[in-house]
This record gives sequence, structure tokens and C-alpha cells, in this order.
Amino acid sequence: MTINIHLPDGSVRPFETPVSVAQVAAAIGPGLAKAALAGKVDGKLVDTSFVVERDAELSIVTDRDPEGLEVLRHSTAHLLAYAVKELFPDAQVTIGPVIEDGFYYDFSYRRPFTPEDLAAIEKKMAELAKADEPVMRNLMARDDAVRYFESIGEHYKAEIIASIPAGEQISLYSEGKFTDLCRGPHVPSTGKLKIFKLTKLAGAYWRGDSRNEMLQRIYGTAWAKKEDLDLYLHRLEEAEKRDHRKLGRQLDLFHLQDEAPGMVFWHPKGWTLWQQVEQYMRRVYRDNGYEEVRGPMTATSSALPSRSRPRSPRSIVSPYRSTRISASRTLRSVCRFVQTSASAPMKSGIAPRVRCARRSRPAPSRGPSCPATARSMARRSITI
Repeated sequence: MTINIHLPDGSVRPFETPVSVAQVAAAIGPGLAKAALAGKVDGKLVDTSFVVERDAELSIVTDRDPEGLEVLRHSTAHLLAYAVKELFPDAQVTIGPVIEDGFYYDFSYRRPFTPEDLAAIEKKMAELAKADEPVMRNLMARDDAVRYFESIGEHYKAEIIASIPAGEQISLYSEGKFTDLCRGPHVPSTGKLKIFKLTKLAGAYWRGDSRNEMLQRIYGTAWAKKEDLDLYLHRLEEAEKRDHRKLGRQLDLFHLQDEAPGMVFWHPKGWTLWQQVEQYMRRVYRDNGYEEVRGPMTATSSALPSRSRPRSPRSIVSPYRSTRISASRTLRSVCRFVQTSASAPMKSGIAPRVRCARRSRPAPSRGPSCPATARSMARRSITI
């Protein structure tokens, strides 16, 4: 039986037997075979080892395609986990998804990783990539997969698989001595992973629940070209220079402390600026027909409508927010204002007046001219 493979350029390649994506790429040309990272069969992204058994539309995915970059990053996340297991055999792997511009992987380990660990892990990743080990996909019954991961001490993976409905087959990917749970697809070998960088360390609760163990999260990025990586790292450096937390310390506006995570300790200059922004906001609200109210700072989630409640019934939340601008946005606005106005003179100890961030829509000095709009806005209430 002839299998017809329809290619993106409209041509058709006939094959007498079932054929893999990699074989189709090789039949088209050696350059494409070398560049192939994955394939797209009838719109579904698959490994290059995927075998096509019937007529289908096929496109070869390379690093020039958006899907190719995602495959690179996903596979680099697995390479990261492989390197961590090589250096820290007692560490347990959990999840490692692709995110915007990169990836991360969470690990359970007896101590936090350090910047020195990060450098060692990245070096090990480069060694494993250079070894060009094949990445193999295997299927396993759910219960067998649970027993397998429990037998090698990967209890988090076993927990994830146990939550999958019974009877489903589980796909596992292996490279060298490392095997991980994953839907895929992945690059055909670790040698495809050349341009990557581990960027930072962080903590993350297992399954996002603060009642669970704090895991060690490693962030990284991967690109098809070194120039793209260099541009990305440059953007990170520029963003770091403008980080409002960093500016707050440099400009003596505020600081943060571990005793109150996420809370701001205002310094005299910073608090003066905050008050200026706050009073400006009040004038804008008042001039537009709003009334100000104030409620409790925290409340149990049962105090909120069901569609607004967080998932955890034990959460304590803030039920009131400003309708126009949040505190974090105000904080960033204060920092930007101080950074651009540091040379402006202070009169009588009062900070220069802060302009509205939305300059394209200046606040009116009076209420709305339309009576119907005025009545509608007067019925609203705001809180600061």
C-alpha cells in the first residue's frame, strides 16, 4: 500500500511502507534531515521518530519554526534535570515546563541550590549535550510507571502519574541514564541543544500549595542562535537596572524584609512621594464623580463571591482593590518618577507634583460634562 506524504510546498512524496518523520526529512535532503527537531503530522506536533502509517500532511520542524524553539526549550529543561541528577543523585525531579523565553524545573533537595551549583549544573549540561546522546520515547502502562518511579525514589513523579486516569498509557523519555515523564515531543538527541543559559534560582511550593514542601526552582533559557541568547541576556540586564525593588534601595525610598514578604517598609522620602501620588489619585476620582470607601485589609475567602475566591479555602485575601491603579503599579510609578526627577528641586520639603501616568488621557479638572455619565459615575464607589 502506497503512503502519500503531502508536504507544505504542495508536493507529494509516495512511500511503499510506513515511514518516520526523520526518514521523510532524509528523503527530501541531508540538510533538512540534520536540521529536523520534530515534525507536524496533520497539525499534531510529534517526534522525528514518529511513524506515519497512512496518507498525511507533514511538515518538518526546525529551529526556524516557533514550534522548534519550544521543542528546544522543553528538551533543555530535561537536559537540566539530567544534569542535576548526575551531580546531585539524591535530588528528586518534579516538573519542568516551557515558559515565555525559556523554561524552569523544580527539584526537591535537602538544601537550597547556590550560584556555584548553578554554574556546575550548566557546565554538566554542556558536557551531556556534547555527548549527543539519543532521546528515546517509550510507552508504559500507568500503574507500571508508578511502580517504576517509586522504585528509583522519584516519589513526586509517581504522585503525578498516579493522578492520571487508570488504563492510560504513559510516555517516558530517556537520554543516557535519565528517564522522565513527558508528553513530548523532544529533540532526537542531546547534541541539538547548544545555546542555553541558566538564569536564576527561586523557591516554589509543590503544586503551588504553601502547605507543601518548598522546592528548588531553576530557571533557564534556550535559543536557536547565540545572537538571540545575547540579545535576551542584554534585555534582562536592562530590566534589572530598572527593577523597582533595586531603585527603591538606591534612591532611599523603601526596602523589603523577610519578616514581611512582599510588604514595603517606606523611608521618609518614599512615603512623601507615595502620599503625593495617593492625593493625586483621590483628586482624579473625586473630579470624576467617585466616592471613597474603606474596608478591612484582610478577610476570609468566604467573604467574597464564589467566582472571586481563591482555590484554597484557608486563604486570607484582600477583598478591596483600587478600581484604577494597584499599589504595585503606584510603587513602580514612584520609582520611575524619582529616577527621572531626581535633579528637580524640593520646595519646603514637598516633592514635585506627580503627573498622571496615562498622559494621553489627562484627568479633567471638573466632573463629566454629560449628565447621564455623571449620574452613572456618582453611583460607583472606590477604595484606596
